[in-house]
Amino acid sequence: MSTNRISIIEKQRQSEQARLDLQKSAKERNELGQFATPGALAQQIAKVMWKHWARRKDKVRFLDPGIGTGSFYAALRQEFPLRVIECARGVEIDERFVKTARSLWKGTGLDVQEGDFIRAKPPKEAARFNLVLTNPPYVRHHHLDAGEKVRLQSAVASQLGIRISGLAGLYCYFLLMCDRWLSDDGLAAWLIPSEFMDVKYGAAVKEYLTTRVRLLHVHRFDPSEVQFDDALVTSAVVVFQKGRPRPADRATFSYGGTLMRPRLRKRVALSSLRAQGQKWTAYPHGAQNGVRAKSGVPTLGDLFTIKRGIATGANGFFILPREIAHEKGIPKVFLRPILPSPRYVPVTVIESDDEGYPTIDRQLSVIDCGLPEDEVRRRYPSLWSYLEEGKEQRIHERYLTTYRSPWYSQEKRPPAPFLCTYMGRDRETPFRFIWNKSQATAANVYLLLYPKEPVAALFAKTPELYERVFEVLQRISPESFIGEGRVYGGGLFKMEPKELARLSADLLIKALGGVTAIGQQELMFR
Repeated sequence: MSTNRISIIEKQRQSEQARLDLQKSAKERNELGQFATPGALAQQIAKVMWKHWARRKDKVRFLDPGIGTGSFYAALRQEFPLRVIECARGVEIDERFVKTARSLWKGTGLDVQEGDFIRAKPPKEAARFNLVLTNPPYVRHHHLDAGEKVRLQSAVASQLGIRISGLAGLYCYFLLMCDRWLSDDGLAAWLIPSEFMDVKYGAAVKEYLTTRVRLLHVHRFDPSEVQFDDALVTSAVVVFQKGRPRPADRATFSYGGTLMRPRLRKRVALSSLRAQGQKWTAYPHGAQNGVRAKSGVPTLGDLFTIKRGIATGANGFFILPREIAHEKGIPKVFLRPILPSPRYVPVTVIESDDEGYPTIDRQLSVIDCGLPEDEVRRRYPSLWSYLEEGKEQRIHERYLTTYRSPWYSQEKRPPAPFLCTYMGRDRETPFRFIWNKSQATAANVYLLLYPKEPVAALFAKTPELYERVFEVLQRISPESFIGEGRVYGGGLFKMEPKELARLSADLLIKALGGVTAIGQQELMFR
């Protein structure tokens, strides 16, 4: 079959893909991880893989474990000569896509099998595949059944001896469990979210890539250049060859631009990639140089206990405007002031009124009551009436509320003197610090910084230090935040407590008067 004929089928495939996508809502496709690979991107990946393959003598045995309508098969046929292709197989769980792919590619040599790849039995060694091109389903962990997670974790441990976190997305299991489908010396290119490069639950994938295969290339697309119209994730292409890595191995890390013509490129030693806690997004541009504190140098985590704000599980129910909460007769003793979203906090220093509420236009209260239902019903009828409204909305049956006793109580997050926004889109100021002088707690869109001892003792003795420390916090550079945090598609930056805790505290230490020693438990100040 000619390349022209394949191009015609590819145009039909793109039309069919659009038709099938419209049959499900964006929410449904998100939960199923159905984000179709753009044809041009699939072809770019296949073009790169042909460069790796061109000198091989063996014939291609192609596999796509999540083939969809066949974008990677189309790319294979456009970039690889037909004479080198021995066979091609795709596995697909959605019968709609199976039917469409079979119809589109009938007579071209593609075998489309209906089924769940992570439940399919791997082929015998002689029948394994030597070229995998795929975009596995991007299903987040909270859309996976708890029993299925346990089964998948057990399967990965059994097959590879690798422990994988229950927070891992489905794509991680696809990549790891495909090992038994890939022949020795086989090549693979995986189009996956780049989050595995930094997050803790990506450790299993990084262990696999540095100990079980020869990692060849990792390309990370610029977060501002989203590869999928319907998925705000930053994408990466991971290329490797089945076979034990060698001590002198180096992998190419590239960033931005295209896979063929990246803006930045660097060869990275395997030993660097294996370093405990190493963020792979530090390559190739080395954004973390001078950002993360060196071993033995104090960090923000040495000075502060850093926590996410409270997660109520139903903000629209538990968080009310202050005046509305009073109108409903909810007793003040069960109301705590809480900061609104950062977009409603235009100031960097939050002052307090006489009742501890922040002196801003949008004053909010969060309901927090630890009394049992019988006592609330008997002693506080207005609060009980409101809680009954919540029960009618099944608030008490939501995921987070079912883990709280009683369900209308909240996490213990006292007001913190300093807060940091959890996410942002402005690269010049992706995060900002706030000095909180009120008694307001904060929701989980903030990071809360609580001074540790002896820092708290210094503040108590010399309150003027609050202002000095706040000034220093505001001078932390955007590069420091970005280097230690993470970035998602569309340029959305996020910072977790542990990531913020790793930033150097050199300037803060000077502001606090310096230290004489760094012990295992605390800093010793002069």
